[in-house]
Amino acid sequence: MQKIASLALLLAGAIHLIPLLGVLGAAPLASLYGTTPSDPNTLILLRHRAVLFGIVGGICLGAAFKPAYQWLGLTVGVVSVLSFLLLAWSTGGFNTHLQRVVVADGLALVCLVAGAVARARSERAAARI
Repeated sequence: MQKIASLALLLAGAIHLIPLLGVLGAAPLASLYGTTPSDPNTLILLRHRAVLFGIVGGICLGAAFKPAYQWLGLTVGVVSVLSFLLLAWSTGGFNTHLQRVVVADGLALVCLVAGAVARARSERAAARI
């Protein structure tokens, strides 16, 4: 069961590392999101967002290999994808590039929830012994 949590964290970590490419500037951001930042302020914010996704991805990947940190990784991953999905759902009108992000985050959410369930069952089984 712990392997399921690790696999979920690996997938979520990989998904979160993809936007890290945005730190390289406007062209990668346009490729990722189908929109070009219109001013330096937006570019700075989106590049910083890319760094934050790198941090989330790193936490998830690290937790995949350190069972003591799996709950941290699962929680951080779920908060990240769920917040984006809620923002996308409540705002609507996003382009096809962001639709891909919605699909990827939906997949990540399913995996992370499955990982959390597997981790919880593993802990319960270990407590019974």
